[in-house]
Amino acid sequence: MGLEMESMAAAIGVSVLVLRFLLCFVATIPVSFIWRLVPSPPAKHLYAFASGALLSYLSFGFSSNLHFLVPMLLGYASMVFARNHCGIITFILGFGYLIGCHVFYMSGDAWKEGGIDATGALMVLTLKVISCAINYNDGVLKEEGLRESQKKNRLIKLPSLIEYFGYCLCCGSHFAGPVYEMKDYLDWTKGKGIWSRSEKGPSPSPYGATIRALLQAAFCMALYVYLVPQFPLSRFTEPIYQEWGFWKRLSYQYMSGFTARWKYYFIWSISEASIILSGLGFSGWTESSLPKPGWDRAKNVDIIGVEFAKSSVQLPLVWNIQVSTWLRHYVYERLVKPGKKAGFFQLLATQTVSAVWHGLYPGYIIFFVQSALMIAGSRAIYRWQQDVPPTMDVVKKILVFINFAYTVLVLNYSCVGFIVLSLHETLASYGSVHFIGTIVPIALILLSYVIKPPRPAKSKARKEDVDLSKRNHANNEPEGSCGRLENSNPLAVQTDVAGNKFVSVNFTVELSGTSFNFTLERQFGGLRFV
Repeated sequence: MGLEMESMAAAIGVSVLVLRFLLCFVATIPVSFIWRLVPSPPAKHLYAFASGALLSYLSFGFSSNLHFLVPMLLGYASMVFARNHCGIITFILGFGYLIGCHVFYMSGDAWKEGGIDATGALMVLTLKVISCAINYNDGVLKEEGLRESQKKNRLIKLPSLIEYFGYCLCCGSHFAGPVYEMKDYLDWTKGKGIWSRSEKGPSPSPYGATIRALLQAAFCMALYVYLVPQFPLSRFTEPIYQEWGFWKRLSYQYMSGFTARWKYYFIWSISEASIILSGLGFSGWTESSLPKPGWDRAKNVDIIGVEFAKSSVQLPLVWNIQVSTWLRHYVYERLVKPGKKAGFFQLLATQTVSAVWHGLYPGYIIFFVQSALMIAGSRAIYRWQQDVPPTMDVVKKILVFINFAYTVLVLNYSCVGFIVLSLHETLASYGSVHFIGTIVPIALILLSYVIKPPRPAKSKARKEDVDLSKRNHANNEPEGSCGRLENSNPLAVQTDVAGNKFVSVNFTVELSGTSFNFTLERQFGGLRFV
């Protein structure tokens, strides 16, 4: 068996460890199909947990399950003993343990050399454990102050231990995601919510969507295997790379990033097929006259959306979709104070969390800082684009193209750091193209403070109305040498017979014992005394 594995691995150009992982990863598809045949929710939870643990053991060895148990048990204990703070406790402990494993194993070096370990699966598992704890924490909060995502995902009741374990390791879904919510997992296993039988008929068939995902996976792998020998990462350190001109080096960086992405497209397509086949990938019926089933819950990437993104802002919506959603719900939105808008700080903090989640290599940190700059620069272009009047359609189209070209340039420039990882190689590759992908976003951000789209100014009439309203809320004006001013009715918006709107206020001025009554009407377009 060992010789057969070695010959198979050599035939496709990977290590035995990677081949073993790939076989177990593909095995999640039949494992997910069998889940559909398990009769009762408790049995489904047990099967989900046992199959996931077995696949982990076959892929990474027995120690992998011990590593998985640490954040799982810490998260569950925090929910049992400290519900009011279990979210932040699990966040700190979960990320703390993950960072410790990143430091100990330094998996990035192993992955570059063809090795593999359990830290990739631990990354996905950590997000699932944290979101479960945060949602259980949200269950004690008043619903009025919660966002829609919090209302949808919060947990009122503590999941049982077998439900929790089944959720964490479900059929090997922790290998590469997608990340999903505990509430969705529970509804799925119990046949509730969108998984309940309704007037729209029986549960939708997953087979067509599964086959599409598998065909996509096959195409992605074939293209990746073809491109890798053409654009090896080792080329960045070879003398020939330094002999090339600026544009050729920039083009090679583009092709390196383009090539690397197809590996992720393949992995996510396999995981999508597995989740769809189990039924968990079902996301509801369309609202059309002939309702069709959607399978977006399992979708982790939109390949066309990534490669032809018109703006960098779109990338988190089409790349690693479920992790991006997790970061938005559990980091980005929770850093925004009530009544305030998110800014660059929230964006940078979210990208930093994403970088630490991936690992502590300088290339990861630099890539995600670059991502924050890239998105901020793209937002500046978009604001200018939106400010172009409709009569200048050509200018707007030019700005749309500039935003697209900017996204392609900076994305693939930044990708080099993500794939070479080391500080020296990252800075050397960036420097070989004069740091263009760093300078351009910073220049756009600074320029956005100089060229600001005009804000819709408050009209002078509106300002006067506001000032008048403020004065009207006072009980009495202070007494002065001329007498006393009293307001006799509240400020109100009225409409005359001609349909003109106006506000009116009655007041009395008392001078030396004589009262003078006035009505001040502020018409939208004029001022008059009556």
